[in-house]
Amino acid sequence: MTLDSSDRSTDTTTLSAVPDQEYDLDPVYVPDHEALAEVEKYDDRFLDRELSWLHFNQRVLELAEDESLPLLERVRFLAIFTSNLDEFFMVRVAGLKRRIAAGLAVRAASGLMPREQLELIWRSARELSERHAAVFADKIMPALLEEGIELVRWSDLSDAEVKHCKKLFKERVFPVLTPLAVDPAHPFPYISGLSLNLAVLIRDPKSGKEHFARVKVPPIFTRFVPLGSNRFVPLEDIMRERLSKLFPGMQILEVHTFRVTRNEDLEVEEDDTENLLAALEKELLRRRFGPPVRLEVEESISDSVLDLLVSELGVSEQEVVRLPGPLDLRGLHGIADINREDLQYDAFVPTTHRQLAPVESAAPVDVFKAARRSDILLHHPYDAFSTSVQRFIEQAAADPHVLAIKQTLYRTSGDSPIIDALVDAAEAGKQVLVLVEIKARFDESANIRWARKLEQAGCHVVYGLIGLKTHCKLAMVVRDEGQYGIRRYTHIGTGNYNPKTSRVYEDLGLITTNEAIGEDIAHLFNNLSGWSSAPEYEQLLVAPRTVRSGLVAQIHREIEHHRAGRPARIRLKANSLVDEAVIDALYLASQAGVPVQLLVRGICALRPGVPGLSETIEARSVLGRFLEHSRVFWFDNGGAAAAWIGSADMMHRNLDRRVEVLVPMPTPELVEEIGSMLDLAFEPDTQAWVLGSDGAWVRNSGTVDMQAALIESQRRRRRQNG
Repeated sequence: MTLDSSDRSTDTTTLSAVPDQEYDLDPVYVPDHEALAEVEKYDDRFLDRELSWLHFNQRVLELAEDESLPLLERVRFLAIFTSNLDEFFMVRVAGLKRRIAAGLAVRAASGLMPREQLELIWRSARELSERHAAVFADKIMPALLEEGIELVRWSDLSDAEVKHCKKLFKERVFPVLTPLAVDPAHPFPYISGLSLNLAVLIRDPKSGKEHFARVKVPPIFTRFVPLGSNRFVPLEDIMRERLSKLFPGMQILEVHTFRVTRNEDLEVEEDDTENLLAALEKELLRRRFGPPVRLEVEESISDSVLDLLVSELGVSEQEVVRLPGPLDLRGLHGIADINREDLQYDAFVPTTHRQLAPVESAAPVDVFKAARRSDILLHHPYDAFSTSVQRFIEQAAADPHVLAIKQTLYRTSGDSPIIDALVDAAEAGKQVLVLVEIKARFDESANIRWARKLEQAGCHVVYGLIGLKTHCKLAMVVRDEGQYGIRRYTHIGTGNYNPKTSRVYEDLGLITTNEAIGEDIAHLFNNLSGWSSAPEYEQLLVAPRTVRSGLVAQIHREIEHHRAGRPARIRLKANSLVDEAVIDALYLASQAGVPVQLLVRGICALRPGVPGLSETIEARSVLGRFLEHSRVFWFDNGGAAAAWIGSADMMHRNLDRRVEVLVPMPTPELVEEIGSMLDLAFEPDTQAWVLGSDGAWVRNSGTVDMQAALIESQRRRRRQNG
């Protein structure tokens, strides 16, 4: 079905935006008090988004604690927990501090002021960090030892290992070290964000004076140094024991590791910048000098050295986290990659989608011919990206009948075959338009490089609309098919055009020749690259104009179906559910008796199971081997079920500050495919965390691993087709 303009007008909520270019403030929610009177009686109906995110990372930590998982996968979840928490502080905590400092502190939808949020964040984050360290020391390390994998400290090394480490230090590490002293002639050095450092207190034996120095642990080397026989020692331990080589003639009094987290979000005033690319490159240099938001230190650090770090870095006592060493467990990814198949998930190889699999010959299937036969719904990583989306772009680049390729790129891999194919297409004389989102957080540098490479090859490269990130995942191929005329082939996905992440991110994608969808996407590309005003799209919901209002209208229609006695149900799958307008619409649906099922990987600000408000709402979270990344919106729709997929999460940034696209499934068969996936997710026996009305996530007693079941289903299809 489609959502026409009348559908989109039945919105009970509006969002009044606050200028947010510099401080990234969320819009102020202005509900329709008359329409939402029964919902607004519950003034505590929104859970805090920051605390909900910390609950998400707690679920990641619980995977590391899960003894039923392969040991090295548990090690990897410890590393993922660390990276997640780093980014949370760099962006969310830093943002709260900036708002307070700028005098723009606004009460959150949860009712908390930023200072209250910070206090709760620090309490929860500190508890989680301590729990994380304890899991590593008390559970993971002993379990690794039982499997013959040892993470040792310097004191545990044999004579032969000590000799090996001394040689390694002399030949490889020592040449790149730069000790930085602190005295009247040497100001306190700049400490880059997330770097691991040694704080060294030394004494001059001649004068008796004590001095402070900082030595950075080089990130170019393996963090856990292999000693042979699956034994590893932290690099900082080797450096600590060889500091006399850096400070000859000095007495080493104290050595402590520490780590600083800085505000690393970006601020670019696009309205005042003619060349966005140059502005962003300049801002990336500034990112390294963001203010500190967290200081992690070894719990053994002396008060005097800690006082010096706190004073020089300008952090508060609250922002100091004392932990047992080793700090910064991101390096555990290297341990998780050890070649021990018995301690890892069973090998998994994605297979070619059944509609794209060769039948009688080994030659690749013609994606265009397959798409003309029927629409193709891809489910990655179960369906291989390389033989579907990647092949679609590569065949388009090589096909002499293809006239033009238009594509959005948000994040892609370092050696991207997608980029190579677009370059080949441009060099072959095809019209190639690429919308590169150079503001994709933490991928800006890579995207700048690809933008320049594409421009040099003759591609038309544009950067979208001022003030909006282009987050939608779209590709369109325009092909001359002779007597049949010009045909548009389109791909609309929920994930990035990245061959590497497609192997670990769960995503959906649609390849279609549907004329209405193709027309909508053509208009959207023209809107993004030129000066055309945004049209009314026949099929697509496009943020920031119609995603929120379109979904809210569909929720209201579901309420009408329920009241009329027709089939009514709402199922939503997303990374995050924060938007108050959408949440209040779901509350209205629940009050009317409509069953609502939510599958949310990360943040969920909706409070399910509240009597009189959300009794019919169930919220689940599935975490596991693959990162659940697809966004799905399903409605029973009075018996004519409808489903949308797309790039948009239910967050202010997605609905107000990004170009996002949702596309309806064009055939009942594809709607049914989506429905089968959701049926599995909400089976009572499917393993998941369930959100309670108190905001706590509790793991259920399910026995079915959804991702393992989908892998087995794929293998079964492969055997049947083989």
